[in-house]
Amino acid sequence: MPLDPQIEALLAEMAAQGARSPESMTVAENRAMIEEFAALGGPPAELARVEDTTAPGPEGDVPVRVYVPPGDGPLPVVVYYHGGGWVIGSLDSHDALCRTLAARSGCLVLAVDYRLAPENRFPAAVDDAYAALTWAAEKIGDFGGDPSRLAVAGDSAGGNLAAVVAQLVKERGGPRLAFQLLIYPATDRFDDSPSMYENAAGPLLSRAWIEWFYGCYLHSPDEGADTRFSPARAEDVSGLPAALVITAEFDPLRDQGAAYAGKLRAAGVDAELLRVDGMIHGFISMAGVVDKAREVVDTAADALRAALR
Repeated sequence: MPLDPQIEALLAEMAAQGARSPESMTVAENRAMIEEFAALGGPPAELARVEDTTAPGPEGDVPVRVYVPPGDGPLPVVVYYHGGGWVIGSLDSHDALCRTLAARSGCLVLAVDYRLAPENRFPAAVDDAYAALTWAAEKIGDFGGDPSRLAVAGDSAGGNLAAVVAQLVKERGGPRLAFQLLIYPATDRFDDSPSMYENAAGPLLSRAWIEWFYGCYLHSPDEGADTRFSPARAEDVSGLPAALVITAEFDPLRDQGAAYAGKLRAAGVDAELLRVDGMIHGFISMAGVVDKAREVVDTAADALRAALR
């Protein structure tokens, strides 16, 4: 399929504004850019309560944001990890998405502001992601959540963290997870599939930008083989929670997401793959201006509601 017309118009507007290639920009410039993209998420959904707090982490407190939708508790809980290549992104960059997921799924959403690279390299983000989940299992009842109905979710690098945490839960014996929502996740550092070539120059996410992220996050290329970075390289993925894996047609990461869904299914995991044609990497955060993005957010919310009811 061709690019979705609304995506095409958005990219044309960015080009007209003289947008530079992100890999040529500094970390600070990249971080400012993703915060500007937050406006594409649309107006914030109405919720019963939004509260900032912290979870204890291995190297200090981890900021988290609790999104509580209307409804009688205790509510099912989704621990959400934002995207941004482990280098950029924040609670604010994904605020609109987390609000919408909470409102439409009826789940309490806990967004995690894990440590970013290059200040904190691998596996700092993983350690914070798992610590936040274990805190949620112990304390989320204080906010109206039901720790017996837990899911992890994330987009891009956040989808990577959600997949990794799901594997760590199996390895470490808890907390118990019912579901994982993986939105165009990075799953294999050494992926050499067709989508990495078809979409090498983007749009938006390019192979050059991917390598820039890897260079900021990893101490060395060899760390890419660690399953805490490349969950697709785990030998045994049986027994993992059910999954919905969402990919975008015009995304270098498309095929590795699909391959991971296939690996889960082959191991007996109830894993559904949703490939969204006409879309690019990052589209899930564009629901304020892209109709298809709104539809997919609804689909994700429905999947969370069904898995955690």
